[in-house]
Amino acid sequence: MSDESTVSVVLPTYGRPEYFEEAVDSVASQTYSAVELVVVDDCSPEPVAPLLDEVDTGNVDVTVVRHEENRGACAARNTGIEEASGAYVAFIDDDDVWLESKLEHQVRVMESSGPAVGAVYTGQRHVNDGETTNVRAPTTSGDVTAAILQGASLNPFSCMLVDAAVVEAAGPLDMRFPSWQDREWYFRLSTHCKFAAIPEPLVVRRMGHEQISGDYETKRDVSYPLLLEKHRGLAREYGCEDEFLAYLTRSLAGSALQSGRYGAAVRHALDAL
Repeated sequence: MSDESTVSVVLPTYGRPEYFEEAVDSVASQTYSAVELVVVDDCSPEPVAPLLDEVDTGNVDVTVVRHEENRGACAARNTGIEEASGAYVAFIDDDDVWLESKLEHQVRVMESSGPAVGAVYTGQRHVNDGETTNVRAPTTSGDVTAAILQGASLNPFSCMLVDAAVVEAAGPLDMRFPSWQDREWYFRLSTHCKFAAIPEPLVVRRMGHEQISGDYETKRDVSYPLLLEKHRGLAREYGCEDEFLAYLTRSLAGSALQSGRYGAAVRHALDAL
């Protein structure tokens, strides 16, 4: 493992100062030393730059970019990618925290897995009011395209480290998606590289507050049809079109259930079957 392999960490943020400082601190506390942090303030009501004075960022090189208007998490991540200069790109949401060895584990796996591997992701732990409510330790690895088209989870952005060359090849995040941006991007990443999994839950995801992932209506009306339009052909190419349709429809059922839309949840579940 070489300290010359800088990791650019992209941290989009909007209006959550109570979480932001802890997210920054978890980046600054990494045992892997070659880190630059790109904070993208998506026009928060109060600029976040002054909050960085409250955090000891140590040797981490910090860049802050503030959008003049709120453009959404997808656009903020793209801005961070544009500013990144490292050999690898990692992401952390402003309400998540990393265990201090996360990047060290990921870079070690990336550099020992050969040139075909261009993305390494970790497990995660869900916490609500200090209590662990779920642990997700996926193991899907290698050529993952068919598996993720059929529903295998690779965990959200905060768990992912990607080779910068693969990021460039796959292209930026699609800003038309108000949700499911991660899985849409992973479909594209997977056609350019193999993936490696670290099952250990090295990311803590703090639950219990409003999150876009729970917005059923935007998934039903925007993200679902867009995913079909954009990747149904890829699923057909891999011989798993029916499974792809069932996976997306089952995901809609889960979102409807979480939102208390029980009739819609039943309809989507039956469609999935």
